[in-house]
Amino acid sequence: MLTRKQHKLLLFIDSHLRQTGFSPSFDEMREAMGLRSKSGIHRLISGLEERGFLRRHHHRARALEVIQLPGAEAELPANVIRARFNRPAQENEQETIKVPLYGRIAAGLPIEAVASAGASLSVPAAMLGNGEYYALEVAGDSMIEAGIMDGDQVIIRKTDQAENGQIIVA
Repeated sequence: MLTRKQHKLLLFIDSHLRQTGFSPSFDEMREAMGLRSKSGIHRLISGLEERGFLRRHHHRARALEVIQLPGAEAELPANVIRARFNRPAQENEQETIKVPLYGRIAAGLPIEAVASAGASLSVPAAMLGNGEYYALEVAGDSMIEAGIMDGDQVIIRKTDQAENGQIIVA
C-alpha cells in the first residue's frame, strides 16, 4: 500500500521515464511534489523501494526503475493505495494477519497509544516479516515529507533496536 505522496511521486517518475528515457533529478521531483527539501524525496523513494515499487541502481546517476504501478481500490481509505501486481498471487499472499490497532499517535509529539477494545487491521501476511506488529493511526502533519500523512494507519514492528535514519515510534 502507498500513501498519496508515494503514489504521486511514483507516477511522476514513471511518466518522466516514459517521456525522456531517464529518471528525473531530485530537484525535479522536489518541485513536482511541492516539497521544500530533497530529504523528503529521499524518504519517499526509500519507501517505494522497500515496498517493491521502485528499484535504485546505486552506482549510476539518476538511475531509477519502476517495477510496478499501483492500482487504487474502492474499499481502502482515501489516503492509501494498494499495489497491482503483474504476476500470479502466491499462496501465502492470500493469507492475512490481524494486527491490533492501538489508537492514535501524534506525528512529532509525545502521546500514549492505548489499545482500542478489539480493534485490529487485516494485513497481508506477505507484507510482514518475523516479529510482533501493531497498528497506529497518525495524528498531525509533521511527517508529510516522509510520506506519512494525518489519518494514515501505520504498521509498526516491535523491536528494541533502531538503525540510524529509521523512522521510529518510541
